[in-house]
Amino acid sequence: MAFTVAVIGLGYVGLPLATLFHENDFNVIGIDVDLNKMESLKKGISYLSDITDADILQLTSSEKFSYSDSFQALVGADAIVLCVPTPLRNHQYPDLSYLESAVKGMLPHLQRDQLIVLESSTFPGTTEEVLVPLVESSGFIVGKDIFLGYSPERIDPGNKDYSLENIPKVISGVTKKCLQKTELIYSKAFRKLVPVGSPRSAEMTKILENTQRLINISFINEMSQLCHQLDIDIWEVIQAASTKPYGFTPYFPGPGIGGHCIPVDPLYLKWKANLLSLETPFIDLAKKVNDNQPNYIISRTTSILKDKEHPNILLVGLTYKKDVNDVRESVSIPIFEKMIEKGWDVQYTDPFIKEYVVKGKKYQSINMTEEKISEFDVILILTDHSMMNYDDLIQHSKQILDTRNCIKETYKNVIRL
Repeated sequence: MAFTVAVIGLGYVGLPLATLFHENDFNVIGIDVDLNKMESLKKGISYLSDITDADILQLTSSEKFSYSDSFQALVGADAIVLCVPTPLRNHQYPDLSYLESAVKGMLPHLQRDQLIVLESSTFPGTTEEVLVPLVESSGFIVGKDIFLGYSPERIDPGNKDYSLENIPKVISGVTKKCLQKTELIYSKAFRKLVPVGSPRSAEMTKILENTQRLINISFINEMSQLCHQLDIDIWEVIQAASTKPYGFTPYFPGPGIGGHCIPVDPLYLKWKANLLSLETPFIDLAKKVNDNQPNYIISRTTSILKDKEHPNILLVGLTYKKDVNDVRESVSIPIFEKMIEKGWDVQYTDPFIKEYVVKGKKYQSINMTEEKISEFDVILILTDHSMMNYDDLIQHSKQILDTRNCIKETYKNVIRL
């Protein structure tokens, strides 16, 4: 008999996960209180760049998939997977309100022997210090009546090389029985499981992965600024250093680190460390460098413009990374805002973001015609989308500041970061 899994939160983590379970013959219940998502599913329209409308239609037309905005749909589920947002409040404190709200909504509908797995990125201790008391407040005993685990999401939107099922899956349980239950469910959908000894270890695993990336990318951005002052091509240096067969891992500079994980997750750890009166100087310095990167990009743009007043600027790419439709924590946004504050005339083009509101004004992605390209004083490449025609930019633009090394050849009108 097939297992039934309920996925709470059908965003960039939950919807692909629900799809994966469905593809592996699970009965799947998708739950989300966002009525816009419910309406999109009803119409067969995808709201994620990695999932097509055809995928949605195939999913929603299946007898093995249902979706609801009500927690009553949890009744009868063998496992419940939580994929809800865990943002930062005021950019520094973990906000567990979405998680707590979801769990409280679940409580009246929980049944004995159900498995609950949290996948949202969070600080070490969340599962045992927050979820266990909430679940046990309904009268259940975790590890005996009901089972609780943590498995950090590792999805990489836009990555064509690593799909959800072939990324090794870290799993954990509050008790040995909880881990066994988690392994039973997840082994039927993922190719490789990596069990660890506690939810704290699993939570820390995700934080460590992303903190390492924040520190290393911030470091290479600092090196990029130094190389610019020394008239050295940072991209050539990285390429040369990468020929060393051991001890060097290439990281690449850019306009700054964005997205829902890398600039956010390390601050969960900083907050937890500060509660213990511990300092996190590496995280602090990396954050400082990353936060200043948009200012550096504007400074570089200003030097290209020289003393030109009211310049016309085109930003290529609003999303935080290539080939996705996600602008969360995207550095393109503060760059956009700061340029407007300087009185510059700013437009953008992005195949994934048709319109966007900046400082109360609605902007629409422009069509990249030859005539339009030639109007701008400087074009900034902020996101390296695959479908952009960079040859047209090279041929018809006055000046390009390429922050992503999209243009490998040397041209008089192209300046690299």
